[in-house]
Amino acid sequence: MRRIVCFFAALLASGAAAAQGFPSRSLTIVVPYPPGGLIDIVARIIQPRMQAELGRPVLVENRSGAGGNVGAESVARAAADGHTLLLANPSLGISPSMYPKLAYSPLRDFAYVGLYGTVPNVLVVHPSLPAGTVQELIAHLRKNPGRLNYASTGYGTSPQMSMELFKSMTSTFIVHIPFRGSGPAQAAMLANETQMMFDNLPPQLTHIRSGKVRALAVTGLTRSSVLPDLPTLDEAGLKGYEVTAWFGLVAPPATPRPVVMRLNEALNKTTQDPKVRETLVASGATVIQGTPEQFRDFIKGETVKWAPIVKRANIVPD
Repeated sequence: MRRIVCFFAALLASGAAAAQGFPSRSLTIVVPYPPGGLIDIVARIIQPRMQAELGRPVLVENRSGAGGNVGAESVARAAADGHTLLLANPSLGISPSMYPKLAYSPLRDFAYVGLYGTVPNVLVVHPSLPAGTVQELIAHLRKNPGRLNYASTGYGTSPQMSMELFKSMTSTFIVHIPFRGSGPAQAAMLANETQMMFDNLPPQLTHIRSGKVRALAVTGLTRSSVLPDLPTLDEAGLKGYEVTAWFGLVAPPATPRPVVMRLNEALNKTTQDPKVRETLVASGATVIQGTPEQFRDFIKGETVKWAPIVKRANIVPD
């Protein structure tokens, strides 16, 4: 018994020592997608304030591939000292159902720091498409099964799942063209290589306001404050339709608890900053603050939510 007590006392002491010296160098936030998409945008919004809170440089590194899994796995295998973080996103709740041989476990292989925002997705179409409403789009798709393409930001991403849920609820068939992130998917839409897509709201706002794409609806149960005239899909006739993208920070497993709590404190202080909050809200996001435990419970719920949808739609990466 004495040895056990001494062992745990040593663990606590080492964790406290790690926290006192943390951070000892620059930190890296790994964004598992290319530049230009939601996850990249919200990482760069918090970057300057996180630097100020932690007193060390905070770098953003884009490491994309496999629907966000390349970047996620790299963080799961990184040194457990809190200096390498992942900009966590909906793929952590979706990938376990899509990839039976996933090289990491979202619930086992991360230390959760905190969730800091949610944002709806938006359904957009190319202006040449003869559809000004969701119901007009559904009618057009049913008359042209398999003749239209939709872009996604990659397999296992929130935009892809949004469209697959839409297809399931409307009994329509649209060909999936996956891309490695929002930027390439947007480019295909603007070039009319694909005719429609769901995307996170922030990267689409400029194109919507310029008229380069036509927005038909958002995926939340309530309208977006930045596009208040745009209906929800639930309002547009797909009762109960709801998909919400989200973002937060996670660290490698076995990161000492005091280090995790220091990061959580820095993140919450960052999102309390009026300029940070205003920038996130202006992008269509809802700012959230909470504990590591609340974030982990949130991921559990996301995993349970998406598993039956992936199975029902038979969604598999090519």
